Order: sequence, then C-alpha cells, then structure tokens
Amino acid sequence: MKDPLAIGLGGLACGTGFGGGTIVAALVIVRTLEHHVNPSSTQESAADPVLAGTLAGLAVGATFGWHRSRWLDNLWQRGVIGVLSAVGALLVAFLAWPIDHLLGIPGLAVWGVASFVLGAAGSAWSVRGSRDDALRDGE
Repeated sequence: MKDPLAIGLGGLACGTGFGGGTIVAALVIVRTLEHHVNPSSTQESAADPVLAGTLAGLAVGATFGWHRSRWLDNLWQRGVIGVLSAVGALLVAFLAWPIDHLLGIPGLAVWGVASFVLGAAGSAWSVRGSRDDALRDGE
C-alpha cells in the first residue's frame, strides 16, 4: 500500500528544495557578477536577473511539487502541494538574505547546495512512499 503522507511531504520537500536552490543560485550568480562589473551600472539592472531567478525558482518549485506528488489520487492535494512548494521556495530565498550578509557569497553557495540536497532527499522520500509495499503491516 502506498504511503500518501510520504508522497505529499516528499513532494513538498522536493519542490521547496529545488525551487529555493534555483532562486539562491540566481542570487549567487548576480552577487558574483556584481564583484566583476562596475557597481554603479549594476544597481539599475540587478533587479531584472533576481526577479527572473525568483520567477524561475517559483516555477521549478511548483512543478517539482506537482510532479513528485503524482501518485496521490486527489488532484486538489497535488495542487496544494505545488503551491506550498513555491511558498517554501520563497522562504528558502528569504533565509538567504541574512546568510548572504553574514557569510557572503561562499555561505550563500553552501545554502544553495543544501537546498538542492533537500530537494533530492524529498524526491527520494516521495518515490519510496509511492511503492506498493511502502506501508507494511507487521514489520
């Protein structure tokens, strides 16, 4: 029997991790480029790549949350997991701000890698919960 809780939480963790990692990766790229380009010229244009990275991260989070919860029978639950994955990706990105100010670009890069590791672990959890023998009685 499949484990719907593992499928749902795994899909949520997968979407949150991959979506948040995408946003943080965009922030790392922008912050790295700011150090190599004239700072006065990047102030006006820095918002565009950050906004694009944020929108991409939201789309990645929602897509992975939706995809990894595909074993759930209820379409409404899948949609909620997709939306909550996008919200979780935003929370991961908001936590990147103090990390950036305290630890700089290396700390931000580590935070991004940790987000992707969370996404991979959530994906594996969701796949394990989708097996027919995920819930066994007596073991």
